[in-house]
Formats: sequence, structure tokens, C-alpha cells
Amino acid sequence: MSDAGKAPAWVYTVPVEEAAGIVKQTYDANLMRKADVEKLRETGLNDAAIVELASVTAYFNFINRIALGLGVRLDEALNGAADAGELAKEEKRLAGG
Repeated sequence: MSDAGKAPAWVYTVPVEEAAGIVKQTYDANLMRKADVEKLRETGLNDAAIVELASVTAYFNFINRIALGLGVRLDEALNGAADAGELAKEEKRLAGG
């Protein structure tokens, strides 16, 4: 069986309503509870994937705060470089659809 068209093993898709814990981590990590982690497990993520998801979320939060704090702005040449239609196609492809 070919793996053509399948999302790479590192791509996790979690329904938004199931990822509420990651949103909590972004806005106030003190609100995180065991139930939030359990919801992620129920989506099929194992502990390693949950740690990776939390780590990536924390990293993006960290980088965004530094960029915003220092006034970093997107280079005008890159503004609009990503075509929304192409991004939607890629997202669909990665989801297996």
C-alpha cells in the first residue's frame, strides 16, 4: 500500500473543541487541568504527541511575544505571499481529503 497523499506522521489534527486545553495554555496556563489533557488523549494523541503539541504552542507564544515586544513587522515583500486558496488546498491534502 502506498503512502502517497497521506499526511506525514508528525501532522496531528485535533478538532478545535477538543484542543481547548491548548488555548488555555496560550491565555492562562494556570487554568490547565488534567481533564484538558484527557480530552486530547481522547482524540487519539499519545503523551508524546501531547507534549509536542504543548511545546510547539509554547514556542509560538514565546516567539510572538518577543516579536511583538520588539516591534518586529513582516517584510512588505512577504505580505500576501501566501495564497489563501493554495493554503486551503494544502490543508485539505494533509488532512487526506
